[in-house]
This record gives sequence, structure tokens and C-alpha cells, in this order.
Amino acid sequence: MPQEDKPQLASGNGHSLNWGAPGTAGATIAAGLVFEDISHDYDGVPSVRHLSLSVAPGEILCLLGHSGCGKTTLMRIAAGVERQSEGKVLINGREIAGDSVFLPPEKRGVGLMFQDYALFPHMSILANVMFGLTGLTKTEAQAAAFAALGRVGLSDYASDYPHALSGGEQQRVALARALVPRPGILLMDEPFSGLDKRLRDSVRDQTLAVIRETRATCIIVTHDPEEAMRMGDKIALMRHGKLVQHGTAAELYNKPVDLFAARFFSELNQIEGKVTSAGVETALGLMKVGTGEQGDRVDVCIRPQGICLNKAGLCGVPGRITSKRFVGEVDLLSVAIEGLDHPVQARVRAGSTWEAGMDVAVDTDPKDVLVFSRKESQV
Repeated sequence: MPQEDKPQLASGNGHSLNWGAPGTAGATIAAGLVFEDISHDYDGVPSVRHLSLSVAPGEILCLLGHSGCGKTTLMRIAAGVERQSEGKVLINGREIAGDSVFLPPEKRGVGLMFQDYALFPHMSILANVMFGLTGLTKTEAQAAAFAALGRVGLSDYASDYPHALSGGEQQRVALARALVPRPGILLMDEPFSGLDKRLRDSVRDQTLAVIRETRATCIIVTHDPEEAMRMGDKIALMRHGKLVQHGTAAELYNKPVDLFAARFFSELNQIEGKVTSAGVETALGLMKVGTGEQGDRVDVCIRPQGICLNKAGLCGVPGRITSKRFVGEVDLLSVAIEGLDHPVQARVRAGSTWEAGMDVAVDTDPKDVLVFSRKESQV
């Protein structure tokens, strides 16, 4: 498509948000990464605890968790910026960090993109991207840097300085700098957290396209579950320095190992239940979801979209709508039910005829019901 025909989006400083032509990012040879029983602490305070994890060559893994759970520390251990107290790190089966081995960052074939982008303010955009190309002649390094800037759509700003660019453009420069040496592994620490929501989705999608083109193995640190689901081939959910669950987005969403994992990916209505031979008895009726031993007390969690409303007197337990809030694509309803201390929250398509004060019958959709033992729920 000719340049003048491309749709133009404006960034905060008036620059174009166009990226370069797809398929022009330089490809690399992806490397496999393995963490074996990794532990780490800061002045005696544990940050990572006996964590083992494998990342296949060419895979995009999202490290997900709340702030302070150890995900950035684990990434820094992979880069060689931090050194673990126990365990091993292997790249393509070769031990690069262990009891008697520690390969420095510059010899690992790993690219690192920091959360704040870490661009040098006194250097031009071109010089920033050329910075890590020490093994090339100046002419070769300039050519490689221009090509990388071209792929992220910023070759016209090569002589500018970082302060002249918007946050989204600085992110793209940092991406170009991390990828230009063609690392087998790319590590990205919260790469989109500094962008406003208006830009985040488009920058994230374009960044993902570039990473796919390079074929590099990639670890992306994030605290945003939607971002992890959109970007990662696999997700590793962490809590208190430990690996909670590792798998695809569908696996973590549909089959969370515990209540913590379930809550991370969706809002939940949590009620008590008792296991019987027919299913689980709750204030919302009998749910035919088999788990636990007969007589066990369990926590039953229903996603808001799994709360189904019918006209009063039809299928379901009696309830009354106490509030209705319009939030765009859906209406959020609060429904009071006898036997429950708090209303349940329901999500229905916007423009529904339900109104506050209406009596309804409340049912549930089994696919949005999760059941956990009381022991698993202590999170």
C-alpha cells in the first residue's frame, strides 16, 4: 500500500503511529529456556521459591501475577542481571547459571526490554538502537539499526532524541534495540504498562506481530490477565514466588487449579455448598458438578455471566433485582436471594428488560461454575 494511502493515527506529539511493512523484521534462531528449582531472595526475604518452568523455542510465555510475586526477578535471573541462590538456568540444554557456572548477560543471546525502556537521553534514536551492536562495523550497525527502526515505523526519526518521542514511540525504539542483535530469547518487563489505554491495544498487537516475525522465544512479564491471554502461547501464573499454574489461556481460565487462579481471570460469585450423591447443594439450588467426598463443605464460584435470569415462577430459585448498572456492552445486575448474605452479580446483554425491583428466577450455567474444596479456597 502506498504510504499516502495508509490510515494515519496520531500519537500524543502528532507523529504517525504507522509501523513498517510486515515480514521485514529480521528472523533469529529461537532458543529453549529452562528454570530448574530456582530460588532467590533479597536480603533474606524470599522472592522466588523452588520454581521450575520450561519455555519451548519460539514460544511466547507470559509471566503473570500481582506486584511482588517474583515474576520480574525470574526474568532478571534469565537475563543474568540477578543471580539465583539455588537452582539452574539452561538455554538449549546448556547450563548458563548454576552452582559453578554463571554466564554474563552479554554472552547469553538474550535481549532485555525494561519497563521504563531505559533509552539513553543524550543519544539519538539511531545511536540507542545501535548501542548493543558491538560486533559489527559502524556501517553494518547503522544499516541494521535503520532496518529495525523501519520495521517499527520510526526510521524517519533516527536523528531525534528520546524526549521528542511519545511513550508509544519510545516503546517501539526499545523494542527495535532489543531485537536488532537478533537474540534467541527476548525478555520484556511490563512493556505496555506506561501506555494509555487508547494506544495499548494497537501497540501490543503490532509488537506481537514483530515478535512472531523474528521467531524469538519471548517472556513477557505482566500483571494484566487479559494481556497475558491475548499475547501468550502459554501463561505462568505466580504467587508469593511460587508457580501456581502453567498452561494455555483456555486451561487456566476453564480449569484453574485453585480459587486464587480462578479469581485472577474473572469476577466470581462465591457461595457455600455441600457435596451430596446428586451434586452440590447451594442456596442457588442443586448443581450437578461432581467434586469431593459426600458431606464435604465446598466453595462454589459462579462467574457473573453464568447467572441466568428467568421470569419469576419459572426455572430457578426466587430472587429480586436490587440494582442495575449500564456499563456499555453489558448490564450489571445485583440480585438478592434468600439464604445468601450478599446479592449475586449477573452480567446480561445491554438493553435487557430487567429492572431493579423485579422478582426473578435465578439459575446457573454449568460451564461458568467452579467448585473448590475449602482447603483450596484458603488463599
